[in-house]
Amino acid sequence: MRLLFRQSVTLLLIMTLLTGVLYPLLCTGLAQVLFPSRAEGSLIIRHGQVLGSRLIGQSFTNPAYFWGRPSATSPGPYNADASSGSNLGPTNPALRRAVKQRIATLHAADPGNAAPIPVDLVTASGSGLDPDISPAAAEYQLPRVAESRHMAPATVQRMIMASTRGRTFGVLGERRVNVLELNLRLDGQWLKR
Repeated sequence: MRLLFRQSVTLLLIMTLLTGVLYPLLCTGLAQVLFPSRAEGSLIIRHGQVLGSRLIGQSFTNPAYFWGRPSATSPGPYNADASSGSNLGPTNPALRRAVKQRIATLHAADPGNAAPIPVDLVTASGSGLDPDISPAAAEYQLPRVAESRHMAPATVQRMIMASTRGRTFGVLGERRVNVLELNLRLDGQWLKR
C-alpha cells in the first residue's frame, strides 16, 4: 500500500510539472518567438501609447465614430475581466427591451436613416468583447459618420473596404470590419504594420 501511494504521488508531481509548468512555458515561449504581437494581445500601439487591441472591442458613442456590437459585460461594456454574454433568450422581455432601446439609440443618432438595422448592431455577442461588425453594420452607419465628420461618403466607404477582412482561410466565419481599425483610419492614426 505504501509503495502504491508513493508511486501515485510521484506520478502526480511529475505530471503536474510536465503539464502544469513545462508545457505552458514551452507554448508561451514559442508564441513569444513565433508570434510576438499576438502573444502580447495584438495591441495597437502608436507613439508609445496603447490605443487598444485588435481582439477586444471598445465602446464608441460619439456619432463621428463607428459603433461596435453592444457588450453585455459588467460593470461596463467590453470589460475583458468579465467576458460573457447576456444569457437572455429570444423570448425574454429584458432582451426585447434592450434591443428596442438600442434601435431607438441608433435612430436618434441618425434620424434620416431608414435602412434596416443589421442585427449585430442591436444584439451582444457571446463573449461581449467582439471587436468586429459586419460590413452591413458599417454600411448602415456610413451616412452618420460621413455627415458628422464632413467627409465624402465615398471616402468613408473606401476606409470601410480597407478595414474589411474576408473569411478565415476563405471558408470560415463571415466577412467582418474591425471597428477600432476603422475608427483609427478615420482619425488618420492607422499605420500598416
